[in-house]
Amino acid sequence: FSDMCFSSVTIPKMLMNMQNKKPAISYTGCLTQMYFFLFFGDLESFLLVAMAFDRYVAICDPLHYTVIMNPKLCSALVLLSWVLTTFHALLHTLLMSQVTFSSNNIISHFFCDLSALLKLACSDIHINELMIFIFGGLVLVGPFLLIVASYARILSSILRVPSVRGIRKAFSTCGSHLSVVSLFYGTIIGLYLCPSSNNSTVKEIVMSIMYTVVTP
Repeated sequence: FSDMCFSSVTIPKMLMNMQNKKPAISYTGCLTQMYFFLFFGDLESFLLVAMAFDRYVAICDPLHYTVIMNPKLCSALVLLSWVLTTFHALLHTLLMSQVTFSSNNIISHFFCDLSALLKLACSDIHINELMIFIFGGLVLVGPFLLIVASYARILSSILRVPSVRGIRKAFSTCGSHLSVVSLFYGTIIGLYLCPSSNNSTVKEIVMSIMYTVVTP
């Protein structure tokens, strides 16, 4: 559901713009798209952590799996993810609504991306940039490190009792999740937290497509 909504925030509008000679989006529509993009993007990040914890319990403590991963804990993890993502998305949307934009409102992107919109600003955006780095670290780097820690424990558990069957089972359990994590976090961290002046607009768009379209 999260993946479907994440793609639906940007792809339908992108396809419409590809058919129009003069693609456009209203100011309200742009902020709305940005809010839901951040919401479902952040939700994806937190759910990937919950899935990593699920994989860890399934491989490292299989006998207690049903006891640990009970419906109450699963519901709590989803609810916590929704609350945190709502706060984070609302914060950036409210901050963006206070920004004054220049008359040249041409967004060099296929959706209302946070960094693309800030490039059009003609008012002070230091607070916006500070919030991106602070909360970007908490929402992206924090979950990413938790996932790395869970897979480190999984790897340690597998190496303690090495067997072809065990390794095959671990890869079949974690393979798809690992590939999504690598693609999702790799492109987002490279795009937002480690920006390069050498990055062209086309390169940024391609990297965005990797985590907005390919990953789901």
